[in-house]
Amino acid sequence: MALILALLSSVVWGTSDFLAGNMSRKFAPIAVLGGSQIFGGILAVGFALATNHWDTSNHGAMIWGFSAGLLGLVGLVAFYSALSTGQMGIVSPISSIGVVIPLSIGLLHGDSPSLGEKIGIAIAILGVLLASGPELQSRASAKPVLLALVAAVTFGICVFCMAQGGRAGNPAMTIATMRLVQNSVLLTVALAFRSIGGLGPVNIPLLAAIGFTDAGANILFAFAAAEPDGLLSIVSVLGSLFPVMTVILAWQILKERLLPAQYIGIACTMIGVAAITAS
Repeated sequence: MALILALLSSVVWGTSDFLAGNMSRKFAPIAVLGGSQIFGGILAVGFALATNHWDTSNHGAMIWGFSAGLLGLVGLVAFYSALSTGQMGIVSPISSIGVVIPLSIGLLHGDSPSLGEKIGIAIAILGVLLASGPELQSRASAKPVLLALVAAVTFGICVFCMAQGGRAGNPAMTIATMRLVQNSVLLTVALAFRSIGGLGPVNIPLLAAIGFTDAGANILFAFAAAEPDGLLSIVSVLGSLFPVMTVILAWQILKERLLPAQYIGIACTMIGVAAITAS
């Protein structure tokens, strides 16, 4: 079950990033985040209440959720700001390497994947990097590269925090806390600047779709990590395959042309997932 939930989280995360990436071309990234996080918060809190998981006495889940909220928000702001430079082929691969953080922590804390799983992990990570479309000959300025590195580190630690919150016994409360923290910060920013970035009622459906898919992915991943068979080293890799989904959607819906390396990356990712799930 852990593997299925982690894979589903990647699919939903990738869909959310695709929608948010397109909307960020018209509006400031912080505005898209602020508008969508409202709906993400509604889903996360509503899910915790509806499933009787709302429990403020679970301090472990709330502390990990608080940490994930701050780190995730910093990562998203950095990621979308980096993408606004138009150098996605450089930004995406760099931000994708954040998976190394929870993977390393899991291995250092005693995770023991089988040989087949280790091979699958290596192939899947390679696939994500290739599918992101690395522009090997591009000359990137320092700013997007640094922002992408910030996103990689914060995303990696955020994934670890969500996993720990799930293992604290209450995945739903972890994500609810995470979303409440993010909404509080973004609301404070909006009030300070007295602006919502030009968003209007016509943008509500897309903002809702972004917020619901992003929060839904958080919930799926937290529950995957909470499963007895949910090794952090494995679920973190499977949950970090979302760039591949984003690329596939851009290919199919926007008809964006893929580089040869991206086709190889998609194939490698599928092979890696097959190796992990078959072991």
